[in-house]
Amino acid sequence: MRGAMAVQITMYLNEADEWHRKPLHLEILKYLREENVAEATAFHAVAGFTGRSRVHTSRLVDAGGKLPVVITFVDADEHVSRVLPKLREMAAHRLIVRENVTIEQGSLD
Repeated sequence: MRGAMAVQITMYLNEADEWHRKPLHLEILKYLREENVAEATAFHAVAGFTGRSRVHTSRLVDAGGKLPVVITFVDADEHVSRVLPKLREMAAHRLIVRENVTIEQGSLD
C-alpha cells in the first residue's frame, strides 16, 4: 500500500485526564479498538506540558498525575472522520491535531 494517503491524528492529553472516572488515554484506545481503527498508540512522556501549564517531569518530587500522554493513530480519512466527533467529546479540553500523511510501508488492513 506504499504511497497510499491516510490521516494521522495526534491527541495531547495528560495522565490525570479522565472519562467517566477512568484514565482518558485508556478509554480512547478502547474506543478506537472497538471502532476498528487501523493503528493507535499512547506514549507516556517523561517530561512536558499541556496547554499553558508549567513543565512536569517524572521525578518523584513532581509526581502528581500531570505528565503528558500523547495518542496517535492512523487510518483512512472516512474512518477518522467517523470517530473524530466522539474523540472531540471525550477530550474536549485538549489539543487534537489532524494531518494528511502518506503510507510508506505497511497497510491499514
